[in-house]
Amino acid sequence: MTRRPNVVLIVSDDHGYADRGVLGIDTRVRTPALDRLAAEGITCTQAYVTAPICSPSRAGLIAGQYQQRWGAQWFDSSSFPDHLPSLAERFADLGYATGYLGKVHYGRERKGDRACPPHHGFAESFYGLAGQQMGRLHYLRHSRAAVEAYGPEASWRMAVQPMLDGDEEVELEGFLTEELGRRARDFVARHESEPFFLMLAFNAVHNFCFQLPDDELERRGLAKYDDWDPSVSSYVDWYDGAIFPNLPNGRDYYLAQLELMDAQIGLLLEELDRRGLADDTVVVYTTDNGGSTCNFGVNTPLRGTKYTLWEGGIRVPFLVRWTGGGIVGGRAYDGLTSTLDLYPTLLSAAGADPEAWAHCDGMDQLSALRAASNGAASTRGLGHRALHWDCGFQWAVREGDWKLHVAEAGQHAEALRRTEHTDIGVGVRLTNLADDIAESRDLAAEHPDVVERLTALHEAWRAEVGLTAATEARSARS
Repeated sequence: MTRRPNVVLIVSDDHGYADRGVLGIDTRVRTPALDRLAAEGITCTQAYVTAPICSPSRAGLIAGQYQQRWGAQWFDSSSFPDHLPSLAERFADLGYATGYLGKVHYGRERKGDRACPPHHGFAESFYGLAGQQMGRLHYLRHSRAAVEAYGPEASWRMAVQPMLDGDEEVELEGFLTEELGRRARDFVARHESEPFFLMLAFNAVHNFCFQLPDDELERRGLAKYDDWDPSVSSYVDWYDGAIFPNLPNGRDYYLAQLELMDAQIGLLLEELDRRGLADDTVVVYTTDNGGSTCNFGVNTPLRGTKYTLWEGGIRVPFLVRWTGGGIVGGRAYDGLTSTLDLYPTLLSAAGADPEAWAHCDGMDQLSALRAASNGAASTRGLGHRALHWDCGFQWAVREGDWKLHVAEAGQHAEALRRTEHTDIGVGVRLTNLADDIAESRDLAAEHPDVVERLTALHEAWRAEVGLTAATEARSARS
């Protein structure tokens, strides 16, 4: 048997859909490594995550199932799928060396929980538990000294707790993006003679992007800002002044973090080249949800942002390269794609028995990606027939080019408007994305039959994944 391919899965945080240099939307965006992946592989142009926020999205990815099956719809209900085999465990079953580097956020995970990488299949790990740190990791500080200096509340909000290596605390006073890149290259070097699965989960470009090394601030002519000082104001008041539209040069800080992350991806690609592993390594790049416009990400031409079920909240960059496996050529794949598909597709590339992903809601897209690489005239019909999203207070379904988007007025909508400066689009809205990718025209009144059909389709899906029963049970208890 020939050697199984290596797999490198890179997941960033809140990367704006428009923010890749190759797209030319903003000439200030510099992402040569991501542009290289696009030129040498396949760009999935209609790729989606399963939620517009990180924790449920990441939970669905690691299990290959809609996270609603175990009740994970929003921050407050998200959790790791304890009852399912993780993607890493499946790779370990195939004899792969497994490593996890970066941000972990499936819910309110604690050290030693199954949600921690060493407890769901990763033999090596260096990570921070964002569920214990207000959903983020600090870019520069992770130490007990930092926790003491910040104090109990600020250390949690600004996420300066030590990192973890396995189950052991590791202190890092330095730029986390560089450390993740260094460890990724080291992992490749140590495992070059055996197949490996590396999941590299950058915390970039999540807020607060002004947390840059001093030399980078100086080089770019950017001011240095202190983290939140609880003696000056409440966190919410401070936060509202530290994000869009009140942070001077906010877009420049965001682009700096993006450029520096891209540089580490570039060094990793060069490491694969140098060791002769590039052809035999599947490299995937995506992000956990749509770009956060209050953190100066740009999702053009998509409407909306992280937290919403507009396209800007759920459609994401998705790049795949495997030169030795026929996924090459700088082409595009326009079939409906989901991060749920990573589980079956990557295992398929590794030669796993299909039984390994029989539980998945994702589909094996390997043959479709190869067809796109070979210049197939149309690949639209090779992807999913339909995809679903459901956060409780907002839901959406896409079937073909039709998308039905429903959002309720109430506390969630108001909180997101007030603190994240975003409109979730209250009401019922039907869009034909083939003609209107920006979701600017509501066609619900013109096509009530489509609204009815897609509503029924989503209700059937809700029943199938168990949401209908869960909703009825909650109503009965209340």
